[in-house]
Amino acid sequence: MTKDIGIHGNLFGGILMSWIDEAAGSFATEYCQTPNMVTLRVGELLFKKPLKAGNHIRLYGEVSHVGNTSITVVIEARKYSVYNAEESVACTTAATFVRIDEDGNPRSLDEKIKEKFKNGILA
Repeated sequence: MTKDIGIHGNLFGGILMSWIDEAAGSFATEYCQTPNMVTLRVGELLFKKPLKAGNHIRLYGEVSHVGNTSITVVIEARKYSVYNAEESVACTTAATFVRIDEDGNPRSLDEKIKEKFKNGILA
């Protein structure tokens, strides 16, 4: 949308960051099989290519670490061409999410989630 584009015609980095956080959070929630995940940390965002109005963007995630209460997901945002299906990496980061209880305190992930990661099921 026009409101998401800066004076140089590029997508605002903060808008992309919010999309990455939302996608990574959804991914972590699905992987951990609980809706009670919150963002603990988003690492350095490396903006490698500009995104312009009309570009298609695909977000890819992979689990890089599972702890006692947390999961870290590596995310790539890629510019996608609908004409030839080529993709180029536009932005990368890692985000960590923590499982919480009803009071917002950290809560252990289920053992089956930890085992899934140990067994190489990265998703």
